[in-house]
Amino acid sequence: MTTPTAPAQIGLIGLAVMGQNLALNIARRGFRVAVFNRSFSRTEELLGMLDGEPLQGHAELAAMVQSLQRPRKVILMVKAGEATEATLAQLLPLLSPGDIVVDGGNAHPDDSERRSKQLTARGLRFVGMGVSGGEEGALHGPSLMPGGPRDAYDELAPILTRIAAEAEGEPCVTYIGPGGAGHFVKMVHNGIEYGDMQLIAETFDLLREGLDLEPRQQAEVFAGWNRGPLESFLIEITADILGQTDEETGQSMVDVIVDAAGQKGTGRWTAELALAHGVPLPTIHAAVDARGLSSRRAERQAASAALRGPERRAVECNTADVEAALYASKICSYAQGMDLLQQVGRASGWDLDLAAIARIWRGGCIIRARFLDRIAAAFTREPGLDNLLRDGELGGFLAEHQAQWRRVVAAACARGVPVLAMAASLSYFDSYRRSRLPQSLTQAQRDYFGAHTFERVDRPAGEFFHREWSRRG
Repeated sequence: MTTPTAPAQIGLIGLAVMGQNLALNIARRGFRVAVFNRSFSRTEELLGMLDGEPLQGHAELAAMVQSLQRPRKVILMVKAGEATEATLAQLLPLLSPGDIVVDGGNAHPDDSERRSKQLTARGLRFVGMGVSGGEEGALHGPSLMPGGPRDAYDELAPILTRIAAEAEGEPCVTYIGPGGAGHFVKMVHNGIEYGDMQLIAETFDLLREGLDLEPRQQAEVFAGWNRGPLESFLIEITADILGQTDEETGQSMVDVIVDAAGQKGTGRWTAELALAHGVPLPTIHAAVDARGLSSRRAERQAASAALRGPERRAVECNTADVEAALYASKICSYAQGMDLLQQVGRASGWDLDLAAIARIWRGGCIIRARFLDRIAAAFTREPGLDNLLRDGELGGFLAEHQAQWRRVVAAACARGVPVLAMAASLSYFDSYRRSRLPQSLTQAQRDYFGAHTFERVDRPAGEFFHREWSRRG
């Protein structure tokens, strides 16, 4: 335990790697920070890393709270769910009206909404804040997505704007909206991340199985793409990963890693919330499904011996086609994510600023990319834009490069290479651009077996009809 020389400006609870790094980030920006961890050994570990930073460690939660200047500001960096509930149960009795509690974990937005109401009833202010960027981002500058009372954000802003990443001189933090808005935006960020990662994985597979490019060759391809419109953190690390060799076997490192991807739940939450609100999200749904299929490894290995795919044949596409297909699919994936933000934001009364959200994702976070400048520009030009596909620049790219995109998806199907997310993006584009879809038949079927009624194209909208189908020829 350290003896404080002045009241701490902010407290932080939870010193796993993310919490430790965020505490160091805050202290290195000159803010006095007090920390507490359930196991004091973690606190001692952090204190051993200090090099003159204004950071205090406390063995007791009450002592940490007492060390804070009022109104108190406390950040929770503990595991979502039961751990957060248990920490709040200990913390809340120690606080006073007007104090601010910030949940920096990956909480479900419904939990944040509930906690916001719970704390408001006690006179406290709750901020649910998405933190993206992983361990390095927490230490050197994450993208921050705080939601809650505006006055609470205004009091936190001097700290948050200093510890956040920067992109083109702007801090990657903005006020998101009330209640669970911050954690909702972080959840959708993670869903978009799932889509990005799956599209890149499918591209890797297609380059190898379709164009016979081994990982080391692909490393050069991805590195080249990272100097163009696809420039992003995920493309950059993909090039690095594919260029690395396992010291034990001499094989490409990616080939010694078991092909089963884990997930912590935020991608699934995104998909579930989209279903609940009726927002189409096929690329992100496909990414979640792909991780589920990958986890059934033993079953897949058994199936591979029994189920034959197509005969190996030449693929009629090249790396330029694949680059265009990846970028086009990415546009559709982000269009779906931004649509979800817009639709749920409107339904919840959050008034989300999509241009500002795109801007704070340009630095610090996992999906940071050059492409986000174009998204921010699209929503700046037209704040009420109902879908990114209707933006002249982004939609224009899809129209101009769709032949390449279709060649790639067709080549994957012909070669038996699964492209769940890329094909879902293409079908989303084709569905969105059609003035008439085959769901007229679906509605006729619903009316036939369930008398669900239908509207007619030659009558005013909102006028419903039923046909006695079984009584007619």
